[in-house]
Amino acid sequence: MIKEPHATAAALLPLVGGPANVTSVAHCMTRLRLGLADRSRVDDEALRAVPGVLGVVEDGASYQVVLGPGVVGRVTAAFETLLAAGGTGTADDRADGDGRNGDGEDGGKTAGADDASVTPAVAPAVTPAAGTTVAPAADTADALARRGAELKARQKARNATPLKTVLRRVADIFVPLIPALIGCGIVAGIAGLLTNLRWLPGLTPALTALSSAFMALIAVFVGHNTAREFGGTPVLGGAVAAVVVYPGVAKVTAFGTALAPGQGGVLGALAAAVLGTYVEKWCRARLPGTLDVLLTPTLTVLVSGLLTLYVLMYAAGEVATAIGTAADWLLTTTGALAGLILGGLFLPLVMLGLHQALIPIHTTLIEQQGHTVLLPVLAMAGAGQVGAAAAVYVRLRHDTSLRTTIRSALPAGLLGVGEPLIYGVSLPLGRPFLTACVGGAAGGAFVGLFAMLGTEVGATAIGPSGWALFPLLAGGGWAVTAGVYGGGLLTGYAVGFLATYFFGLPDGAGRPVCDPEKHEPRPADRPGPRPASPR
Repeated sequence: MIKEPHATAAALLPLVGGPANVTSVAHCMTRLRLGLADRSRVDDEALRAVPGVLGVVEDGASYQVVLGPGVVGRVTAAFETLLAAGGTGTADDRADGDGRNGDGEDGGKTAGADDASVTPAVAPAVTPAAGTTVAPAADTADALARRGAELKARQKARNATPLKTVLRRVADIFVPLIPALIGCGIVAGIAGLLTNLRWLPGLTPALTALSSAFMALIAVFVGHNTAREFGGTPVLGGAVAAVVVYPGVAKVTAFGTALAPGQGGVLGALAAAVLGTYVEKWCRARLPGTLDVLLTPTLTVLVSGLLTLYVLMYAAGEVATAIGTAADWLLTTTGALAGLILGGLFLPLVMLGLHQALIPIHTTLIEQQGHTVLLPVLAMAGAGQVGAAAAVYVRLRHDTSLRTTIRSALPAGLLGVGEPLIYGVSLPLGRPFLTACVGGAAGGAFVGLFAMLGTEVGATAIGPSGWALFPLLAGGGWAVTAGVYGGGLLTGYAVGFLATYFFGLPDGAGRPVCDPEKHEPRPADRPGPRPASPR
């Protein structure tokens, strides 16, 4: 756990190459995201050894240090302060080279991440008690971490495709919006709860206004981020996308139908800003400097805006409507089967990087219906992962190093942050990853079954998962919705645990590799013929 953000920031800065090597600083819900001038100047191993660092992420455009929810914002602020001061800090604030605080005490680690490409920060090996021999090196936490890193590296090479690059860019557009979605989602949940209880009737309209204002203008933020991501002028992207939510579009007719403010939503805003970026680049490449300053912004807004009004809003509106209809039909008609498939396949989707395609779908559903019905189902994958990790912890009771890793990662796994468990435990072991998927499928089928029975479970924001999703639940009455979601989590935990305990580990896993009292191999494990049984 990070106790002193400034000390952590002071420890991180020299390990990423110092102030001169940092070109940009940002953060999402769990990660410090850095732009670097020279990637080779980063000391990955030393970074992972800093107390409080849960892992590192390489995502092409940025280098990300996983710090976990609730602390990343404070560390980012301290990091920016150090950058502004040229990287200077007090001696007490700096971390020693061995990964300790200035007072020589080790900081604890929790685990957390929200991306598939996390390299887990594995807890140091613990010296076994006298009379106990640690399992072979192939099954130790350090060995598993190396195997997980190798798997991630191979997966990253396979992920370097044009489609997945586009998906990552789309994710980078929406990820910065997640804090606002979470905040507004929780406020909306409070407003709904007060309305149902008929408490504070004078306050609920204000809360509703606060929670709805961002969603009413989210198209502008999407346009701004899209233009920045695709190399355009952010404010022009926002200006082009703003037409999507402008009330005056109701007077415009496209394809014989009057447009509605907000038609097409975030998908229309995304398409409009991408179009605007290409128009802007085309103009800047051809217009002389004296005309560029006047004509480029004008043509960008005019050409992109007209095409948005007469083509993109209508087309994106049809797509958004189809997404909402398909999601509702999927769960109300084939809920148990759909939940089983979605919950079981989400961990592999995360490995492949394809889960990023779901971000605009979630956002579209939240904008359309007030909540996304897909997120609670997909969150069951994390429950299966927690159950699988707990089973590994119980079965491999003599591998103290691996058990220490699981203990440090499990609390964040309960909050829906499961990548350290995936890449540090289940994926390197092999079969536990598959049995974790079985647990996720069972939890997803549980939630989907209740959707078929008429109890819809949705989330008013994206980002949190696991137990952290409870404040964001919506659908029917909160108590019923929370009961169904909690039942799904417990189902995922139980099935993931049982499947891993009985089928996820080789026969004999968890037994000591020597007789503790004699400190020598068991007769069954010695080479050569076994001794005869006593008569």
